Amino acid sequence: MSGSLHCGIVLDMKKIIVLMGGQGVGKGTFARMLCETHPFKHIETGALLRESAKTNTKIADIMARGELVPEEDLLSLVSENINTDQDIILDGFPRTTEQAKWLVNNYADKADIHVIYLDVPEETMIQRIQKRIREGGGRADDANIDTIKRRLNIFWTVTIPAINWLKNVPNIKFSDVDVKGDVNDNITMIIKALEDK
Repeated sequence: MSGSLHCGIVLDMKKIIVLMGGQGVGKGTFARMLCETHPFKHIETGALLRESAKTNTKIADIMARGELVPEEDLLSLVSENINTDQDIILDGFPRTTEQAKWLVNNYADKADIHVIYLDVPEETMIQRIQKRIREGGGRADDANIDTIKRRLNIFWTVTIPAINWLKNVPNIKFSDVDVKGDVNDNITMIIKALEDK
């Protein structure tokens, strides 16, 4: 099947773009910007979980503590929303090596998976979270510095190993993009990474 060109991205088979990075790196912002250039389905796992937490007190309590939701709950939510008949952006998933393995095992033969690691130092993540709060956005638990630090600790100890595992999977694409700078420069680099692979 011949590919079609969308904003410089050649799409031969359906694509799953996986945006990974710590809190405050801009996963949601960049996902929305990519959706402006191509009709991706944006699966924001944080939003799915926050919606679920409205009726599920167990998930609500876990999220309030800044901890990870159990694998089975998250995998169920993600699998319900992934449809490989369309191009997808995954925002906030996977966060563990087991979730990364589940994604590869279940979808690498059905879609072109491209992981984009949005790389910034921790101090930049904290600055962006605090800016989000000052501007009236962000999550309810963004205002709690202890919760922020707990989430960042989980990122370094749990999600970074998943990122490192994905980096070495032979049948998917992986790009490390430094997004410390201006948002427009950053999205240009992300699109270039998608074009180059």
